[in-house]
Amino acid sequence: MQNTKRLAAAVLASVTLTTTVAGGVLAQEDVEGSIVISGSSTVEPITSYVAEAFAPLYPNVTISVDGPGTTTGFELFCNGETDVSDASRPIRDTEIETCAASGVTPLELKVGIDGLAVIVSTQNDTIECLDFHDLYAIFGVESDSVLLPGQEEPKAIETWEEVAAFASELGSGTTTWPSGALSITAPGDESGTWGSFIEITLEDIQEARAEAGSEAAATDPNTRQPGSIYTASPNDNVIIDGVGGDPNAIGFVGYAYAINNADRVRMVPIDGGDGTCIGPDHDTVAANTYPIARDLFIYPAVERMADNPVVVPFVDYYLSDEGIQNVTAAGYVELAPEALEETRAAWEAAKG
Repeated sequence: MQNTKRLAAAVLASVTLTTTVAGGVLAQEDVEGSIVISGSSTVEPITSYVAEAFAPLYPNVTISVDGPGTTTGFELFCNGETDVSDASRPIRDTEIETCAASGVTPLELKVGIDGLAVIVSTQNDTIECLDFHDLYAIFGVESDSVLLPGQEEPKAIETWEEVAAFASELGSGTTTWPSGALSITAPGDESGTWGSFIEITLEDIQEARAEAGSEAAATDPNTRQPGSIYTASPNDNVIIDGVGGDPNAIGFVGYAYAINNADRVRMVPIDGGDGTCIGPDHDTVAANTYPIARDLFIYPAVERMADNPVVVPFVDYYLSDEGIQNVTAAGYVELAPEALEETRAAWEAAKG
């Protein structure tokens, strides 16, 4: 990914750009100040590429980009500590309310599409396909306390044999399973990837289980808790390290991170419920045939557009033809032309 980043930056740095402000043209060297961007570790590479290409064009601007996770990013954003928030899920109503209480108005701008890749080590050649019931048996909240055949008391699932037994109870089909200890390295609840994964793969099953009388399924949060077998991290590189180094491990990350570490992790095809196993790639994610796909966003603060002279030119560049190509440079899937035009129209309308 680093080589791709340098190449993209070298190409984009040659682009000349002017910014129109209040009916006039503002020379790049006349823009001074700083912009602080935080949030999703998935979107962070895109924004970093944009920032790296933007910097030579605006030499008097300082840009800070980091990726502690979507939820943490929105907390900073609503506290007024950042100008733009990267996000791998839509902002929640509760977060909008928190922002409003602090006088911050988020503007949602969709910038790309990502597939969530379920990954195992390349040393694991057993698992060929997983359906949503399988994923619930591994990651769902009930997996912290489930009564399996032959057990006297509910317990947390800790082995692949226990995963297989619970998945069978849930209605899993013909999945082939490894044996031995189970190890999970995956995002925690500070990550938008975590929230998207739950919403797409686990939420409907959990609701059905709760309605059927499962007390464990009626609990919150919606996924099993980090502990002895579950290492949680908002950092995708930590997840790659954890899964790639352990043949008994499983986790999930953004597709771009998985494809860029194909020598260490293997992406597992997913059955979304129709009996067809589909793996994530550019075409299946773009066509929405891969069952675990989600949109990627940036959220500028509307108030910062007037207060910070860097916000408008930065987002202008981000959404330009030159800037938006960093979505694919970072390994993600570009928006359809009509979706990109909707994003650009929303931004132009917000600028007034």
